[in-house]
Amino acid sequence: MLVAVEFTSGKHRLSTVAQQARSAAAVTERAAGAGIDVDTDVAALAAKIPPVDVDFDASLAEFQELARSAGATIAAVLIQRRDKPDAATLVGGGKLDEIIATVASTGASLVLFDHDLTPSQARNVEARLPCTVIDRTQLILDIFARHARTREGQLQVELAQLEYQLPRLAGKGKSMSQLGGGIGTRGPGETKLETDKRRINVRLDRIRQQLEAVRRIRRQQRGRREAVPVPTVALVGYTNAGKSTVFNALTGAEVLASERMFATLDPKLRQLTLPSRRKVLLSDTVGFLRNLPHALVTSFRATLEEVERAELLLHVRDAASPTLVEQKAQVEAVLSELDVAQKPTLQVLNKIDLLRAGTVFEAGAIPVSGLTGAGLEELLHAIDAALTADPLAEARFRIPQAEGRVLSALERGATLTRQHFDGNLVYVTAVGPASLLDRYRRYQLRGEEIVEPVQA
Repeated sequence: MLVAVEFTSGKHRLSTVAQQARSAAAVTERAAGAGIDVDTDVAALAAKIPPVDVDFDASLAEFQELARSAGATIAAVLIQRRDKPDAATLVGGGKLDEIIATVASTGASLVLFDHDLTPSQARNVEARLPCTVIDRTQLILDIFARHARTREGQLQVELAQLEYQLPRLAGKGKSMSQLGGGIGTRGPGETKLETDKRRINVRLDRIRQQLEAVRRIRRQQRGRREAVPVPTVALVGYTNAGKSTVFNALTGAEVLASERMFATLDPKLRQLTLPSRRKVLLSDTVGFLRNLPHALVTSFRATLEEVERAELLLHVRDAASPTLVEQKAQVEAVLSELDVAQKPTLQVLNKIDLLRAGTVFEAGAIPVSGLTGAGLEELLHAIDAALTADPLAEARFRIPQAEGRVLSALERGATLTRQHFDGNLVYVTAVGPASLLDRYRRYQLRGEEIVEPVQA
């Protein structure tokens, strides 16, 4: 059973532009469903259709999808709007009685709150309910635990879970405050609560050491990669925006692409060849979410290091989402927390196959469809033009035909714009990465220098 709560006194205020964009999208969508001409003026539509709280509806729909991603079957949904949270139970005594009655009538074995519960609120609610109570952060952690496949991902999930559980151990029944004995199990006068806290702290230290070892290995691998200048491009975006679908379409990989939230948890790296024949590494990362728990951002820093080290970010967005503007703001907030908000970023509007023909997109954004492949060629050219490390350059070469390996290397890594033969010599004009052309400087024509930059 789901319990969704909205506190109107602390309701998040969107910018005027965001409110107008979201209101227009919501009204147009509802008009189409009601059979009203969607080409009419939005103001006229708004007069015919009563307004709805898009923010709350989107949040509730997102929470329901989170529950389904965790494997839950939703038996009932209860909604409450109040000015501020109840200090004892979050929802107040009357609504808690309604939750108890609904649990009894539906036989629900789990109650999910679309809000974080304080330790005291969780204890008070659990004391009244005959079933398990889980808040928003616990639900997200459970989904992360299900999808973690690598050892690194599992360590990061466990770290976040333990950090979340530690302050919530107090008062878990009388057994937590009882004294106990046993050789080597606890100190004199130490309660079970203190023992459990000590064990969690020991485990946290061990996990942090293991994650540091993972980071050290990553730094060594990155150092080897950086010895050969191959830029990294990282996909970022809201969860379920289609990052993995775009990743697969660009690289030919077979990363799991699912409508379930957080289907991709462990980072993936694949080599990508751009139209200029430059090689880059494309990284697929975990999706972001509104109100993403801070513990998750902290715990997954090892995974998000690829974002921090990337030269270019591709912000993949769901062009068909009614909360497109808000999702962009949520992702940018997480990027700011990671101190990467100033990195060069391309806005990629995915899922254009779900939109009507003639849809106008925001200026500067690149519309694509990871499913059909539409717009991917334009995206590759945009990546080529946006990369500043190892820029494109042009040079002229005079190469003996006996040096076939040089010609082969230039053909593989650069674009040959001119080529002619004179006896046993080959004259070539090549456009490619400056590092590659500079490698064969001894074959360049006398007095010819690399000219840069060249547009991709």
